[in-house]
Amino acid sequence: MLTYRNGGIFIITIREAQKDDAGQIAPLINIIFKEMELEELEDVPDPAVLKAITAAYQSEAYLSGAATTVVAEANGQVVGVAFGYPDENEQKVDQVLEDATSFSDVFADDPFGSDYEAFKNEWYLDSIVVDPKYQGMGIGGKLLEAIPEEAAEDDKSVVGLNVDFENPGAKALYDRHGFKTVGIKKIGDHWYFHMQRLIGHPAKVQA
Repeated sequence: MLTYRNGGIFIITIREAQKDDAGQIAPLINIIFKEMELEELEDVPDPAVLKAITAAYQSEAYLSGAATTVVAEANGQVVGVAFGYPDENEQKVDQVLEDATSFSDVFADDPFGSDYEAFKNEWYLDSIVVDPKYQGMGIGGKLLEAIPEEAAEDDKSVVGLNVDFENPGAKALYDRHGFKTVGIKKIGDHWYFHMQRLIGHPAKVQA
C-alpha cells in the first residue's frame, strides 16, 4: 500500500483491490469498453454490462490469481483502477469475463472481444482508468508507478500495454513513464500502439 498527499486536498492510497471494491471498479472499467466501441455491446443495457464487470472483479482470478487489480482510493472511494496479468494468463482472464456474461442472453457470444492483446513474455497492463472527476491530479501516474512491483512478483521483467491511436494524451503519459512503442495492434475496430517498459529502467517523469 502506498499513500500520497495531493496538495493537501485529499490523500490518495494505492493498494491491491478487494472483493468489496468491485461495485466501484465496474463503472470505471466500463468507461474503457465504451471508448473501445465494441459492436457486441452496442445493444446491451448498462446495468447488465456493469453486473458482468462487477462479477469478474469479485473473482479470485482477477484479484490475486491469474491477474492483479490495483486501485487508487481518495475520499473513501475508488477513483482509479489498473488491471493486468502475465501474458500466459490472458486466456484464463478472458474466460472469467466471458463466464460473467452467461447469466443473461442479452450478451452476444464473446461480447468483450477475444483479440489476443499481450505480447509474449510481458506483464500486460490490460486496463488503466481514472475517474473523470479526478483526472489531471497525477493518479494515473501513481497507478503506473505501482505496476512494476506487481510484474516483478509474477517474475516478469517487461510491462506492456496498448494505447489507442486516438488517445495522444494517454500515450504522452506512458512516454513520460518510460514506455517505448514496439509495435501496433488492431483490437476490435481500433488501432493501438503497443508499448513496453523494462522493469528497472528509470522513468523520466515530467511535471
